[in-house]
Amino acid sequence: MIRKMTIDDLPEIMILERSLFGSPWSEENYRFEILENPYAHYVVEDEQGLRGYLGLWLNEDTLQITTLGVASSHQGKGLGSSLVKYALEYAISNKVLIMTLEVRVSNAKAIHLYEKNGFEKAATRKQYYSHPDEDAILMMKTFEQM
Repeated sequence: MIRKMTIDDLPEIMILERSLFGSPWSEENYRFEILENPYAHYVVEDEQGLRGYLGLWLNEDTLQITTLGVASSHQGKGLGSSLVKYALEYAISNKVLIMTLEVRVSNAKAIHLYEKNGFEKAATRKQYYSHPDEDAILMMKTFEQM
C-alpha cells in the first residue's frame, strides 16, 4: 500500500536512508519537506512495514523525483516499479509536461527501472554525488497533455 509519508515515519525512513545512500538526507531535511515545502510530496510503501519511499517536487508543469529508496532486502520484488508508477500517475493527474530525476552512473538497476518506464538519458552532471564522488545521469520523461 502506498500512502503519504508522515513525521512518524521518519525513524524508519532514516534507517533506510542511511543504509541505502552514501550521502543520506538528514531527518531535518525530511521534516522540512513534509511540513514546510509546498512543492513536496512524499509517500511510503508499507504493506509489511516500511519498505520503500518516494519523494517528488511538483513545480507548475515539472515533476522531479527527488528520492526513491527500497530496502535492500526487498529490492527486485516490484516495490521500486510500484513507486515509479505512482510518480507517473501523480504526474499525469497534475498535468505535468516534464518529469526529471538524477541517478548515479553506476546504478544500473535504477537506470534500467527508469528506462523501462519511459525515461531517457538527457545529460551528465559531473561530480553530482559524494561518498563516493560520482557523476549523475539526468533522466527525463515528457508527457503530452490534452
